[in-house]
Amino acid sequence: MYMKQKTSKKWRGRDAVLLAIALLFFIGFVLWQNNDLTLTQYAAATAKDVPKEGLKIVQVSDLHNKSFGKQNEKLLSRIREQNPDLILMTGDAADCCRTDIEVVLDFSAAATEIAPVYYVSGNHENRLRIDRKTALYAGLRESGVQILNDETQTVSVRGCEIVLLGLDDAHLAGGTLQTLCADLPENTLQILLAHEPQELTNYAAAGVDFVFSGHTHGGQVRLPFVGGLAAPDQGLFPQYDAGEFTENETVLYVSRGLGNSLFPVRVLNRPELVCVTVTAEE
Repeated sequence: MYMKQKTSKKWRGRDAVLLAIALLFFIGFVLWQNNDLTLTQYAAATAKDVPKEGLKIVQVSDLHNKSFGKQNEKLLSRIREQNPDLILMTGDAADCCRTDIEVVLDFSAAATEIAPVYYVSGNHENRLRIDRKTALYAGLRESGVQILNDETQTVSVRGCEIVLLGLDDAHLAGGTLQTLCADLPENTLQILLAHEPQELTNYAAAGVDFVFSGHTHGGQVRLPFVGGLAAPDQGLFPQYDAGEFTENETVLYVSRGLGNSLFPVRVLNRPELVCVTVTAEE
């Protein structure tokens, strides 16, 4: 009886050690999954005019007030390394649950020193209290960020004109995009910023060349050989979870995003910075 009790205590102690090791491993894994910044690069070609050396676009999506290093220096450093022509911020830079907009404003001010920055709202910006939303947009404009909520802007990159279009998150469906696209030059590259990807059919019907979206957080949990587990507005196993999609002549890039919101954990789905290089078709 004594020997059995001694053996039982021994195994209980060993189980406690193994459980502690497993817990530490899990915590380390979660921290790595949520803070290790990745870069995904895409190459695209177009028959429309782009600079001879190509057009390099960096996409920053779903930051949710997250900071990678002090004052987001890790994120800013990765952006500088790409030497982009344009930086596109595709929504949910701020988080309606944590309204620390100063993180976004500090990041955007530093980003404008790297390249021109263009911004479109996400669902979280539209849910901010009106005073915080007003302060956010005022701060972005003051730092030099161009806000494209239901607006178009023609920009010049090394002698080539490019049209940027932005959809407010409240107007992704319906005729807003078609109105924005009316009378645009046919031979000018058209790039759309739209926070949510599930409206690809509407984006393609308007005939834009490239679309940059986020919103899905990559499905939050990514399953091997399957993809994202769930995404807002798409439900389980979303079609447009992350990556590159094509409909008609329109190419959509869906970023897995950088931060988290209500669900604070990413699994097999590290934060993602996207870089797309567009070159002329031969």
